[in-house]
Amino acid sequence: MSQDISVTDAYSKGSTAFMGMEMLVAPGSLVPRPETELLGTTAVDVLHRMNLPAPRVVDMCCGAGNLACAIAHHVPTAKVWASDLTDACVEATHRNIVHHGLVGRVSVLKGDLFEALSALLPQGTIDLIVCNPPYISEKRLEGDRSHLVALEPREAFAAGPYGIAIHMRVVKDALRYLRPGGALLFEVGLGQDRQVASLMERSRGYENIAAVTNLAGEARVVLGYAKPQP
Repeated sequence: MSQDISVTDAYSKGSTAFMGMEMLVAPGSLVPRPETELLGTTAVDVLHRMNLPAPRVVDMCCGAGNLACAIAHHVPTAKVWASDLTDACVEATHRNIVHHGLVGRVSVLKGDLFEALSALLPQGTIDLIVCNPPYISEKRLEGDRSHLVALEPREAFAAGPYGIAIHMRVVKDALRYLRPGGALLFEVGLGQDRQVASLMERSRGYENIAAVTNLAGEARVVLGYAKPQP
């Protein structure tokens, strides 16, 4: 119930806090969650360790654009491309880009995963892809998680019978765009870290695969690095 109240409050206020920034929100796009800050801060840490002059970043399944804008804010030399499937998410992301003065550094496009970016981004040129995809199974959305879709769009949560349908697609498709050594980072649901890490291992395209835990010791982020091409 508390989650529903916070979503209602965010929609009523028209904004919510994320990584120290005010993110504009509106019905039709997912309200940014505090737990997603772990994905954002991990991405920023990875980019800082890469120490690149102008890192190229993709925010896949961008929602309200909170990750794209926060990464661009905390890594001022980064160029970010964001993508989502719905008009509402693209509009919400565009509003946040303008709100934070990031026009020219963050771009948003509408499409099915990498579809919208395929003509813009040469293959093998992206340093980091961050993805907070839907990760709740259809069965749970019909059961103990049905309250989630009372206020927010179903497509922001639904992820097939096992909750990893989008992870599966992104693990495969991201390899076309990541440079060797480029990083792919996911948010995962509780208990999904081993499944998603296994997806990355089985693809044989990633190395140094690891999970990142929150303060409660829960693994909520999985990341791996694209292997050099043979």
